[in-house]
Amino acid sequence: MRFRPLAGLTPVASSPTTAGGPDVTSFTLDNGLVVVVIPDRRVPVVTHMVWYRNGSADDPPLKSGIAHFLEHLMFKGTDKHPAGEFSQVVASLGGQENAFTSYDYTAYFQRVAKEHLGTMMEFEADRMSGLSFDEAVVGPERDVVLEERRMRVETDPGAQLSEALSAALYVHHPYGTPIIGWMHEIEGLTRDDALAYYRRFYTPENAILVVAGDIGADEVRALAEETYGRIAARGERPERRRPREPVLNASRRVTVADEKVEQPYLQQAFLVPSSRTQEGSESYALELLGEVLGGGQTSVLYRTLVLEKEVAVSAGAYYYGTMLDAAHFGIHAAPRPGVTLEALEAAIGEAVAQFLARGVTTEELERAKTRFVAEMVYAQDSQAHLARLYGSSLAIGESVEDVVLWPQRIEAVTADEIRAVGERYLLKGRPVSGYLEPHRA
Repeated sequence: MRFRPLAGLTPVASSPTTAGGPDVTSFTLDNGLVVVVIPDRRVPVVTHMVWYRNGSADDPPLKSGIAHFLEHLMFKGTDKHPAGEFSQVVASLGGQENAFTSYDYTAYFQRVAKEHLGTMMEFEADRMSGLSFDEAVVGPERDVVLEERRMRVETDPGAQLSEALSAALYVHHPYGTPIIGWMHEIEGLTRDDALAYYRRFYTPENAILVVAGDIGADEVRALAEETYGRIAARGERPERRRPREPVLNASRRVTVADEKVEQPYLQQAFLVPSSRTQEGSESYALELLGEVLGGGQTSVLYRTLVLEKEVAVSAGAYYYGTMLDAAHFGIHAAPRPGVTLEALEAAIGEAVAQFLARGVTTEELERAKTRFVAEMVYAQDSQAHLARLYGSSLAIGESVEDVVLWPQRIEAVTADEIRAVGERYLLKGRPVSGYLEPHRA
């Protein structure tokens, strides 16, 4: 569903949204920086986000985790501003800031009173072009990342299963490598690695500036020209070179057994098209398939496995399609006491087959569409959500128009289209199954 990390852009001059939505404007500076302005006049606050079209899937061979590591090092100062000054200024202004790395993009953002937008732009533009840090900060920051991985993955059996599941699903594509990186490769990351990656990707033509809040497009353009516009263009946008994931005609299973596991758990993952690799409207049909099949307590899997057959205590499904390359469709369930994971997996397969055999009812289809469209409407109440929605979409190659028209394209999906993608990718697909279970001595 669209909270959406979306795509990397074909800019449009000006794209008003559908009735009731914000009047979004997009333009491009002479140096290639794309700017998106989303007006929100309710409070005198702005959200300022810079998105780079690079993520962990763009890490060079043997350097997994470098995109995320560089995100940390971006807070270690520039030639003009020492480490910590940017964060101190944001805090002194009563603002908020953060950053995050995903497979296809890296983003930095601040939320401040609107009169401080120019200051944020000055700092962020300086960080785009003038990053500078000593060797002395690299080792300690690398240790921070290593500890982050230990806490999030090494001590969490569920996270280990998710990591193993991704590695088994994406056998050739870098989506199979964790965003934070593999432990042994993080240990070898250096200052030179980080700066080489920075010089390759942190350029104006590879960036998207999103400003949402109490400000107009003309004012944003003037501030952006004055700050980001001073950064010299580097030329062509850096090319993303990624292998294509092969289709494997084999089902696979990964198992994590750990004494910390109290509730066994089953996950299944299917390789499916993303919003960028789909044919026709497959991605929109997969969105609705995930909702009808496993989107809550009225869904097919919950009703069948939890309420009727009583073989599970929870069950659901989802589609994560906002990827630059091949996406995945997931099914998950937790068994009732006495039910094995093998039996639960068989029950899931039977439930999915029966559902696709009888097709999507009118009531199921309308309920799913209503929920999706309502969530997009509710998203307009959150300034930060809107900024992330547009930024993530443009960062994987979608346009402002793609975001605007998403509800209409969801509304246009038919029951037959949902059934067709289910049969093609779930019934005929080869899933990776993940078992999480207690350690057996």
